[in-house]
Amino acid sequence: MFAAIDLGSNSFRAHIGNVEDGTIKVFRSTRESNRMAAGLDESGMLTPEAVERGLASIRRIRSFLEPYPLAEVRAVATNTFRVAKNAQDFLAEAEKLLGYPIDVISGEEEGRLIYLGVANVLKVADEKRLVIDIGGGSTELVVGHGNDIKRVESFPVGTVHQSLGFFPEGRIDSPSFDDALLFARSRFEDAADYYRQAGWTTVYGSSGTIRAMGEMLAVNEIGDGLFTLENLRKLQAKMIGVGRLDGLRLEGIKSERVTSILGGLTILLVLMELFGIDRIFPIEAGLRVGVIWDTYLKSNQTDRRDQAVRQMVSRFHIDEKRAQRVAEYALAVYSLMQPETDHFRKLLYWSALLHEVGIFVSPTGYHRHGAYLLEHADMAGFTTREQYQMSRLVLGQMGNLKKLEGFMASQDLMKAVLALRLAVMFQHAKVGFRHDRLKVSVDSHIEIALPQAWLDQYETLLFWLERESEFWKEAGMPLQLRPC
Repeated sequence: MFAAIDLGSNSFRAHIGNVEDGTIKVFRSTRESNRMAAGLDESGMLTPEAVERGLASIRRIRSFLEPYPLAEVRAVATNTFRVAKNAQDFLAEAEKLLGYPIDVISGEEEGRLIYLGVANVLKVADEKRLVIDIGGGSTELVVGHGNDIKRVESFPVGTVHQSLGFFPEGRIDSPSFDDALLFARSRFEDAADYYRQAGWTTVYGSSGTIRAMGEMLAVNEIGDGLFTLENLRKLQAKMIGVGRLDGLRLEGIKSERVTSILGGLTILLVLMELFGIDRIFPIEAGLRVGVIWDTYLKSNQTDRRDQAVRQMVSRFHIDEKRAQRVAEYALAVYSLMQPETDHFRKLLYWSALLHEVGIFVSPTGYHRHGAYLLEHADMAGFTTREQYQMSRLVLGQMGNLKKLEGFMASQDLMKAVLALRLAVMFQHAKVGFRHDRLKVSVDSHIEIALPQAWLDQYETLLFWLERESEFWKEAGMPLQLRPC
């Protein structure tokens, strides 16, 4: 049994589900409407009121999860927490209350997870599709063919800005609509040529806003009730005719959703016109289903992160044999130190494979260039936290350890840093590495026992080890070398 938690810009939501015959079955859900994006002040900070609303939502979600025997729980945070300057302060408190880590995901990763959820529900192997997800702070567009994603983009425009920015105090008129449409067009116009020619045959809308709008069109019999551009224009005319949000009387729609629908409408009108979309099919699938499916795949050794790393190895022309040697050395050394958990083993392996990625930028200081690339690259399947940890491992592969201050608070992370540094060192010194000839232990100090024959045969090895001892001494962790 799996749980997926989505800390969105309009609401926090959670699904509890399982995988049956390769399909996600969601049997319990909860939604906490808190409009976090509306709680960003002019300086980009979440207000104290917004923080309290968010934390109260987290407490209720924790209570919702508690009765269930969950194998894995994954929580992701989207656009508001990508842009809020005090997001980390909020998330630190939220993690304590929730009892699970919360990963801030990029817009592109959000789009990939949305598509995974849609593809899992549709099960149409040969369909060429465009998936649209309109959130409170951003809009994700994904072109795919069956289970394969061809292109994913995140655009920084969502329902909150469109509603609050152009329809103050709920007033709706033609000039306000024109301004909102113009702003949305400015965000999507440059992408129009690609999406018009992308070859999709069907368009799906996966967000709650689109599903609510589809239900509203059908229940209120706007036009023929279908999700078409013609009917959206009729909805626009109806809204302008009423003149105020609080004056709209729409069957089947909760009052709290009307504001989102207004902002979403301005985005959809532009997308359908620009991209030549005749009809959208709302679908009850998206980010949370994608998170559950992705979690299930990872637990069954089908990890998309492996593919992302291999793509970077190829894209940046990394010497694969050299990278693989360092990765194998690093894992072997890490095992010798007996880490408390296997939590960082994969991250260490991937970091070792990519430890020379920065050479693509410049051979000088390549560890710094590599760290920057890993922290900021679009790497499918990786969370922001994981990419940061990998970037620190790559940064710490050589040189002084002051630059990792605060990162090695976890002893397992310290062991991972040491394992990668030793692996790189053995590679540089051309050591005929055998892990059964080596002993590495970490307690109040580091002790490395290695064959005297290695020190005699590989001329630079002792030089590297003596430098290493100085670096760890400066970091407050004495390193003792013992030939055997």
